[in-house]
Amino acid sequence: MYWKLFYTFFKIGAFTFGGGWAMISIIEKEVVDKHKWLNKNEFLDALAISQSLPGILAVNISILTGNKLKGVRGSIAATLGTVLPSFILILLIAIFFAKSYNNPIVERIFKGIRPAVVALIIAPVFTTGKSAKINKCNIWIPASVALLIWGTGLSPIYFVLAGGIGGILYYRYIKCHFKNKGDKRDGVS
Repeated sequence: MYWKLFYTFFKIGAFTFGGGWAMISIIEKEVVDKHKWLNKNEFLDALAISQSLPGILAVNISILTGNKLKGVRGSIAATLGTVLPSFILILLIAIFFAKSYNNPIVERIFKGIRPAVVALIIAPVFTTGKSAKINKCNIWIPASVALLIWGTGLSPIYFVLAGGIGGILYYRYIKCHFKNKGDKRDGVS
């Protein structure tokens, strides 16, 4: 199982450009759909926790996934799998760039990679939104938060915390209040 964790996250790390958010849809396909190590809700929870923690998003998710499956050793295997491809690639790029930094072919390659990376970052927004049950009635919440993060420059952690507090308040007071009103109308106490 350790090898499988390492190999799965190594593949993810090796074939994903653009960092943590670009990896999310690929991690979800491997961890949730293919291997069924986490269900959709567990993955969304891991994603929320990973974003809330300091450090690299993909590494945080690999740590949580590995830990759920095999404890600390599973976390180590998954984390090594995630970071090793980047380490090797950065090392090779550093060697290569030292020799050909201003090469027009290299510049063209990166100009071609950039739009693909943007697509890899945007794709998880839709799959995560679907899993989080975002619909036309509540789309204003993530849209507002995205605009606030972009407009204010505040750390997303504040909005994650505010969302958690808002969820507690909503389900404890508002939803409960309306449920109780409905119960009284139905003659149920």
